[in-house]
Amino acid sequence: MAKNTKFQIALEYTLAKSMLGSLGLLPRPAAIAVGLGLGRLAYHLPGNLRRTGERNLGIAFPDKSAMERRQLLRGSFASLGRLLGEFSQLPKATPETLREMIEYDQVGLGHLREAEKNKRGVIFLTGHLGVWELLSFGWSALEYPISFLVRPLDNQRIEEMVEAIRTRFGNRAIDKKSAARQSLRVLREGGTLGILSDLNTQPYEGVFVPFFGKLACTTAGIATLALKTDALVIPTCAVWDRKKKRYFFHGDPPVALVRTGDHAKDIEVNTANFAAAIERMVRLYPDQWLWIHKRWKTRPPGEAEIY
Repeated sequence: MAKNTKFQIALEYTLAKSMLGSLGLLPRPAAIAVGLGLGRLAYHLPGNLRRTGERNLGIAFPDKSAMERRQLLRGSFASLGRLLGEFSQLPKATPETLREMIEYDQVGLGHLREAEKNKRGVIFLTGHLGVWELLSFGWSALEYPISFLVRPLDNQRIEEMVEAIRTRFGNRAIDKKSAARQSLRVLREGGTLGILSDLNTQPYEGVFVPFFGKLACTTAGIATLALKTDALVIPTCAVWDRKKKRYFFHGDPPVALVRTGDHAKDIEVNTANFAAAIERMVRLYPDQWLWIHKRWKTRPPGEAEIY
């Protein structure tokens, strides 16, 4: 695949910076309103994203009516718009303003505090659910910095701009391509590592486990890290609570690690348990998940393509 030209890189960066900068100049309610409007507009545009979302929702919720699934998909697009509006405000966010808009789940927080006392490594098991950028950003501003795995954007200038925002309060981004050693160090030193674990994966780096009743190729890296470090794996996400008009940092009890003595089986079983934890959160907030991602694209040998 040909690399982006300097002109294309500069153009993409200029557009991205202009959009974030323009939204960032607005008061937060106005920026979010614009973001929501853009998300709702995107739902009506022709293209593959909407078709992918419809296909995914048909897999995940076959018992829902077509109207119900369309409503969830509209919500998903709006949630992406909210993410854009909120992200534009992060460069000027303060711990005080963040504290006013974030509420912690006391269940997950209690387990986390116990791990902190024991100086045990923690994995925030999360996904593209709600306003995921706020999860690590808000935590670093209100609690302490964490490390998180990222796949760098193809446009390096945009990646640098985004990373500067993500790391304002001391967070550290770790490139997925060379993450193993750094991730092990973070967890063995009792640190916290955030991992988005709900994307389609290639067979050489994942295993097939059930997700909404259909096998999905899922990263095996989280199970590998947890088993090697005995890290506490806490499913978590940052979702918008419409009633309270605040973000809720949802935290489930830790996922118990399974150890049978068979390494391959342990990887598969624990990965399946992690995928089930993500699925439970998506079922709680189905209109805030990234349905436009081709989650079931990689198929087991011999299976027909889905998209």
